[in-house]
Amino acid sequence: MEKLKKRKQIRLTNYDYSQNGAYFVTLCTNDMKPLFSRITVGAIHESPAIVELTEYGTILKNTIDALSDRFCITVSNYVIMPNHIHLLIIIDNRAIRESPLQSKRSLISKSIGYLKMNVSKEIHKTNSELIVWQRSYYDHIIRNEEDYINHLQYIDENPRKWLIGKDEYYV
Repeated sequence: MEKLKKRKQIRLTNYDYSQNGAYFVTLCTNDMKPLFSRITVGAIHESPAIVELTEYGTILKNTIDALSDRFCITVSNYVIMPNHIHLLIIIDNRAIRESPLQSKRSLISKSIGYLKMNVSKEIHKTNSELIVWQRSYYDHIIRNEEDYINHLQYIDENPRKWLIGKDEYYV
C-alpha cells in the first residue's frame, strides 16, 4: 500500500485566527482551472487590465459581498482572478461573542469554509460534476500598516501582473 504524503502545516501554530486583525487570504480553483474571470487589456486611458467576471465569478463576488452580513468581518479589498482570489479580511470582534457551544474553528476558517461551500453549491446547480476549489487556502497575518498597504497594492496590481505573466503569489 502506497504511503500518503503528510500535508505541510500552513497555519501559524498557536495563533488565534479569530482575534482582531487583518488577514490576506488566497484561495485557488481545483487544478487551477480558469473559472471566475478573464483578464483583458483596457483602453489607453483606462486601467491597463480589466477583470471580466464569468457567471461563476459573479456567484463568487455575490458571496464575498455577503460575508460581512454573516460573520464579524469586513472584506476590505479583493480581486477575482481567473483561477484564484485574493481577499483582505479584517476581523473586529468587539460586538459579538460566540456561544461556547459553537465549534472551535477560527473565524477566518469559518468564513472561508462558508465562502467555498456556498459558491460550490450555487455552481453545482448548473454543473454538478465540477470540483471548484483546491483544498485549503493560503493566509498571511497582516503585521502592520506597511504590510497592509503592500497587500492592498498587490491586490490592485494582480490583474496587470497576470497579463504580463508575473502572477505567482498564490499557493
